[in-house]
Amino acid sequence: MKKIVVIGGGTGNFAVLRGLKSYKVDLSAIVSMADDGGSTGILRDELGVLPPGDVRQCLVALSNSSNMMRSLMNYRFENGGLEGHSFGNLFLSALEKVTGSFEKAVEEMGKILFIKGKVIPVTTHQVRLKMILNSRRLLESEKEVYLSQEIDQGYKSIYLEPFPKANPHAIDEIMNSDMIVVGPGGLHTSLIPNLLVEGVSEALRVSQAKKIFVVNLMNRKGQTTGFKVSDYLNEVNRFIGEDIFDFILVNNQKPSQQLIEVYAEEGELVENDLNENRMVFAPLLGDLKETPKKDLLKRSLIRHDPKKLAQELMKIVNHL
Repeated sequence: MKKIVVIGGGTGNFAVLRGLKSYKVDLSAIVSMADDGGSTGILRDELGVLPPGDVRQCLVALSNSSNMMRSLMNYRFENGGLEGHSFGNLFLSALEKVTGSFEKAVEEMGKILFIKGKVIPVTTHQVRLKMILNSRRLLESEKEVYLSQEIDQGYKSIYLEPFPKANPHAIDEIMNSDMIVVGPGGLHTSLIPNLLVEGVSEALRVSQAKKIFVVNLMNRKGQTTGFKVSDYLNEVNRFIGEDIFDFILVNNQKPSQQLIEVYAEEGELVENDLNENRMVFAPLLGDLKETPKKDLLKRSLIRHDPKKLAQELMKIVNHL
């Protein structure tokens, strides 16, 4: 059975894991610990726990439990003192308090959800993502980085404070894998934070696994404005230390003109500017047909389809 490691965070990880879960592979998700927005940020600040949000999404993606249980873990309270909190985030944070260990909490929640595979925090240290812009403005959290509209004007540095060591289990997974999938996900908030953890980039360079970079579908205005495939690749490789990727998976399916216009204020489609043997092109967009029009402005609907994404990744795996 081939061992696949997925590195990232947020909805990007969710799509890859949800798709690959249907295949006979040994799956591991290595998840960024830089998240500090919304429910996750409040729990971090008030309880001193590690950020549960991205980990919860990965656990739900890998879950083989009932639809009801998965819905419960994603349920978000709409009013009262718990307004904005996800039940799964609260549950995972409570488990961390009970077990005394975030890793143990993740393991126990994995048992409850009957997950296929493992979910591993990239570090078990409390960290904050920070960025110094060319304007000398300091962004002091992942949330501030996520909301910034100035990053495309350039930044001097991006770093984690305090500088953390990698979770040894994450390094072991990287070193013992057959294939490593990096992306898709927020470039500065989901992908790079994993690479900033001491030991991760070195392990990626040394690992004998085949490495695949899944390129984002959309640019984020004010952050990756005008980025092409080569820009994403160069930025990620800058933090890894060299170009490690054997395959670059790029979407070649265009959404409707209506949807592109709706997204004009948020960003534009990522264009490809590379022509190399390692490029893999495929239609990877999720089905948008059943989406109510009233939701178009509210939700990020241009996303990878988990099944299509997994099919392309498995074609590569099966030729290893």
